[in-house]
Amino acid sequence: MDQEIRICSERISPEEYVDFLKRTDLGSQYPKERFEERIARLVDNASISLVARNGENLAVGVLFGLTDFAYWLYVTDLGVDRRFEGRGIGTRLMKAAHELAGGEKDIAVYLIANEKAVPFYEKLGMKKADDVMQYNHIEWTEFTVE
Repeated sequence: MDQEIRICSERISPEEYVDFLKRTDLGSQYPKERFEERIARLVDNASISLVARNGENLAVGVLFGLTDFAYWLYVTDLGVDRRFEGRGIGTRLMKAAHELAGGEKDIAVYLIANEKAVPFYEKLGMKKADDVMQYNHIEWTEFTVE
């Protein structure tokens, strides 16, 4: 398993992303409502789409982000295959996305963190913000991609 991991800016297919979700903790962050349709829109429309692949071309890490390439980056998805955690893949994806968006001197990064992921983001130097507003009236039936 100690293979070279490469990170590429690429569009992952909805089918490959769903397969990836089954191997990560991200599979429980989406609502059940219109799941397949909405995943297809997500993978097609993210401003930043980075995929970490191993030597067998398997997606072992994914980051999606929305950015204006001038001031901010909102990371919507960051996940690593459970079998590849602890190898720096998530850190590399975050750094690559930040650089692609415009770099740390120009770009503020925001995201919503799963409680289990908070220590990871804190190690990256991120802090909890208290100036974020929310408007959320969507249907949301919890489920896990399996």
